[in-house]
Amino acid sequence: MPAELSSPQRSASSSLYIGLMSGTSLDGVDGVLASLPDDGQPMATLATAYVPFPQDLRAALMALQSNGENELQREALAANQLANHYAQCVAQLLEKSAIPAAYIRAVGVHGQTIRHRPELGYTRQTNNPSLLAELCGIDVIADFRSRDVAAGGQGAPLVPAFHQAVFGSDSEMRVAVNIGGISNISILPAGRQAATSGFDTGPGNVLMDAWIARHQGQSYDADGAWGASGKVDAALLAALRSDAYFALPPPKSTGRDLFHVEWLEQRLQGFSQLPPADVQATLTAFTATTIADAIVAHAPATAALYVCGGGAYNGYLLEQLAQALQASAGRTVPVMSTEVLGVAPNHVEALAFAWLAQRFCLRLPGNLPAVTGARGLRVLGGLYPAQ
Repeated sequence: MPAELSSPQRSASSSLYIGLMSGTSLDGVDGVLASLPDDGQPMATLATAYVPFPQDLRAALMALQSNGENELQREALAANQLANHYAQCVAQLLEKSAIPAAYIRAVGVHGQTIRHRPELGYTRQTNNPSLLAELCGIDVIADFRSRDVAAGGQGAPLVPAFHQAVFGSDSEMRVAVNIGGISNISILPAGRQAATSGFDTGPGNVLMDAWIARHQGQSYDADGAWGASGKVDAALLAALRSDAYFALPPPKSTGRDLFHVEWLEQRLQGFSQLPPADVQATLTAFTATTIADAIVAHAPATAALYVCGGGAYNGYLLEQLAQALQASAGRTVPVMSTEVLGVAPNHVEALAFAWLAQRFCLRLPGNLPAVTGARGLRVLGGLYPAQ
């Protein structure tokens, strides 16, 4: 048990936080219980948990990605079901760590993104944080992205400041890339006080997952094995990379509102002769090359690339990424998992939202205007008290 728990104390003085993240891939919720001292001491992960989503919840959340009948009620019911899964994850974390709920300062929860339209002035992460607070008996901090959007920002990505704090180096420029449904990079210059930047580079796993689900009945391409069995088609790759999003300057962010199955089907017109495995290989190369292009254009001095998110477990994708960086940069850039820096790839985002919850509790800003385009630093999130 951590030393700070050797005697009873109020949660308001605790440095223990829980972070919960459910991403664009809609597979489930990752949770982390962490010690985040505010006195300069290193953070520590005390417990982790994962709660998969049942198929009916995945289907409900997927359906909410586009317009449909009775959306308000369908979203409310999905949010309630989602909150129950979040509460299950919190319960597992408390059980694994043997730490009572009373010792946790706050739960930081991202919610499930169903719409992201910052150009229209909104982003929507469905959730019922009031229900979550009621179920777990811990203060909940939620709705982190809306405050940045209200200040004129993209509301995403929010992780670069955390990446700099955890993965930054005093001696070299690094890039952290999160490959979830969507990919985003954090450019971390040498020196932890240097200006950090970052943006969404485009699709991560979202199109690969959709394609293998259609043709193989699998939710994802395990280790990229199916993609590796095919061949990259140069003409299709060029058609995919021609989307106007990739020429936009940062700050920028994206999601399923742009990169969805219908988008893919439009670009597959004229390529009906390609074997499905070749399409999967090309989609893998698409993710890899758009990440590499972004790094070479905006961080040419990158010394090393650290990968987190589900894409870190796709060996074929990492090979494609290393090759794309070699081709674009004209030199070898090491591509590694964040595991080598002490944080498992599937725990990084949950830990980031624990960190953002701490920033809220300390009334410190959580955004980086250089990343999101907001008018200034802002304290992110809203409080849903346990009582």
